[in-house]
Amino acid sequence: MFISAPRLLLAATAIFLPAQSTPIAQPSDVQARAPATFAHPGVLVSGAQLDFVAGQVAASAEPWSSAYKDMKAHSLASLTRKPSPVATVECGPTSTPNIGCTAERQDALAAYAMALAWVVEKKTEYAKKAIEYMDAWSGVIKAHTTGWSGAAWARAAEIIRYTDAGWSQTSITKFEKMLREVYLPVVAKGSNSNGNWELVMLEAAIGISVFLEDKAAYDAAMTKFLGRVPAYVYLLSDGSYPKAAPGSGLDTKDKIIKYWQGQSTFQANGIAQETCRDLTHTGYGISSISHVAETARIQGTDLYSGDVGERLRYALGFHAQFEEGTAVPGWLCGGSLKDHLGPSTFSTM
Repeated sequence: MFISAPRLLLAATAIFLPAQSTPIAQPSDVQARAPATFAHPGVLVSGAQLDFVAGQVAASAEPWSSAYKDMKAHSLASLTRKPSPVATVECGPTSTPNIGCTAERQDALAAYAMALAWVVEKKTEYAKKAIEYMDAWSGVIKAHTTGWSGAAWARAAEIIRYTDAGWSQTSITKFEKMLREVYLPVVAKGSNSNGNWELVMLEAAIGISVFLEDKAAYDAAMTKFLGRVPAYVYLLSDGSYPKAAPGSGLDTKDKIIKYWQGQSTFQANGIAQETCRDLTHTGYGISSISHVAETARIQGTDLYSGDVGERLRYALGFHAQFEEGTAVPGWLCGGSLKDHLGPSTFSTM
């Protein structure tokens, strides 16, 4: 089970996503190819976005100022909090087992919060705290079963490395080694379990590839991602049944229905593979799609104007209506939905 990210941290992170003027490829030119030169910081948020938000917070402009204060007030943003690295992280279904999984997720998000605080306030104690988390884990972890937190590690590392934060080359090299040897082999191969697992793994693989400037790994992860999104969000143009991810083995109607939580009729754009499981996990998958699209945009490719963007828009609109009180139709999930979209999804919206 993917561990929920803290509400306030993700709400503040969303404030870092205004438009910027990065040249982007047009839809007809979209390919699963790394840029000739990677942009840094370039995972989820760009340097221009970071500078923009720092200026807005300094001017006490809203909603940036309040969102930033909320992030700073969160327990993960405490300067006295300590990292809790483990040698082997095990993240099982429904958090069984949970060996270092929660601690790792929280430490990675704490590092990201500290990195954001550093670029906003330029106080070295925040940069040092982010570095403390990254150095602690890169000096201990040896193996991983899922690698989900690689997505947050890559965001934090990109910011600290490329904003003159004082991270030593020795520490950077050790962190690169951790990402390349412990995380990337796990996340790059993906998963055939519920779609949010593979989508966040691919988000991690793409972010790590940017940090490592590994074009081959970026291309491979993006190719898998572009095949995975159509298998997570259904469009009526797909036909009577959703598409299957390449290599998934879902080659019959019965297999697809089972994988889609027993949903056997598809009458609207935007239904997700986990809609009938619960909206929380569905939100995780939708968020990862948006995070990859944003990283791709920063790296020069517009995924919003093509198939990925269309599926993302329909997924957000389809599920948001039920949060707003629209009655669930009888043909969908037996007429009832579980849980709600989490804060990670609302930060996407």
